[in-house]
Amino acid sequence: MTRNSIQKNTVTGFAGTHIDAARTAVVVPCYNEAERLDIAAFETYLEQSPNTTLLFVNDGSEDATLDRLFMLRDIAPDQVVVIDLSRNSGKAEAVRQGLIAASETGAVFVGYWDADLATPLDAIDDFSRVLTKFVETQVVYGARRALLGHRIERTLGRRIVSRICATLARQAVRLPIGDTQCGAKMMRNTPLLRNAVSAPFTAGWLFDVELFTRLSTQMNDRRFAFYEQPLAEWTEIAGSKVSPQAIVKSGFRMLQLIAETRLGVSFSIEVSTPHAVAHIVAAPAVAQAA
Repeated sequence: MTRNSIQKNTVTGFAGTHIDAARTAVVVPCYNEAERLDIAAFETYLEQSPNTTLLFVNDGSEDATLDRLFMLRDIAPDQVVVIDLSRNSGKAEAVRQGLIAASETGAVFVGYWDADLATPLDAIDDFSRVLTKFVETQVVYGARRALLGHRIERTLGRRIVSRICATLARQAVRLPIGDTQCGAKMMRNTPLLRNAVSAPFTAGWLFDVELFTRLSTQMNDRRFAFYEQPLAEWTEIAGSKVSPQAIVKSGFRMLQLIAETRLGVSFSIEVSTPHAVAHIVAAPAVAQAA
């Protein structure tokens, strides 16, 4: 790689200036997103949110995604980090690598957001406000609830899959979670989070539930730790890369996870995530996390 890349499996290339107390770092996983990546929307949001850093993880894309990310980096070099995985490793691993990097920026809040912007970027500020207001809250996640006046657009098939996932999540996390598969989530940058992302996920497409489970099992009091944020707007974007086979496989893995957490039954799971080397490109200088 050129362009001042740094080669590391766990990204640690952030140091330097003092970080603002409200700093937020959001991971955006990208796989073959060249056609869907809305550069203008990201640029506008960054202009309006100077205390937010976006970490784009290129998951071994085969199209011009990386070039598009370089374009965005050149527009906002102080707010954009590009992490280039050497090969496609799946969304779960791309998010995990991004969260590891985000947790090392010194940011107070870290999260991840789908690149298609089905959830508008301005919701990032709503999530940050919740974490600022409620000190007990560790995780804020978007809920696509069709409340009166809310602009929530998704197909019947997606609603059915979401309902099934929520049922499994309630059993795994032992909390009345309503929507785990919305691609908008934010967490406090704490040792709990860093421990939760220290090992690869095993649940594939349902890695969100596995992440919640890893976090919740470390908490003594979970009553107010998770906060479900009803979204004002969510629009289904065509071009999903999740296959029905992946959904079924993840569902079986989730049943195993439930057995482990609820019944103490242990399963030996071999993670088949391809090994990928992470290259950081254009990382803005911020303080190390505590």
